[in-house]
Amino acid sequence: MPAYAPPADDPVLAERALVLAAQAGDARAFAGLVRLHQRRAYAVARAIVLTHEDAEDATQEGFLHAYRALDRFRPEQAFGAWLHRIVANAALDIARRRKVRDADELPETVASPRPQRDPAESLELRTRLRAGLDALSARQRSVIVLHDVEGFKHAEIGAMLGIPEGTARSDLHHARAALRRQLGELRGDL
Repeated sequence: MPAYAPPADDPVLAERALVLAAQAGDARAFAGLVRLHQRRAYAVARAIVLTHEDAEDATQEGFLHAYRALDRFRPEQAFGAWLHRIVANAALDIARRRKVRDADELPETVASPRPQRDPAESLELRTRLRAGLDALSARQRSVIVLHDVEGFKHAEIGAMLGIPEGTARSDLHHARAALRRQLGELRGDL
């Protein structure tokens, strides 16, 4: 039986109760935190790295780092934001290591074809999109996916990646411009 009694009607208090219990050594409480945040943590990691496998590794590393650093977490902070920053840093580390070893190609799921499109057009779009995303820095790729796909705000992205909000805005602007250049000629062809 867990040593905590999380309030069912207030998710913030429930999360805080899990954090305090986990800090007191309750492994089941930390498992509860993992269940609570694993999907969003994976989404953060996946926005940064190129493969599902790397995202899973980054998520696992992030949770491991969070567990080891749990004694340094202050319960008045938002656990999710703290955790997502750790996961984002783990993903950036993996992306840097991957870049050194010549990163694998983006999976086919990055640009899923629309059913009414000619398969050749979809292949061309995926190829251009892969090339465009691959040409971005890991941070720019992270910012564009976190903002445009995952729906995070600039301030949240800045907190996750450990950069100022203005830098997140600037990275998003430059990443979009680079993708527009990469995909620009394709628009007229489709």
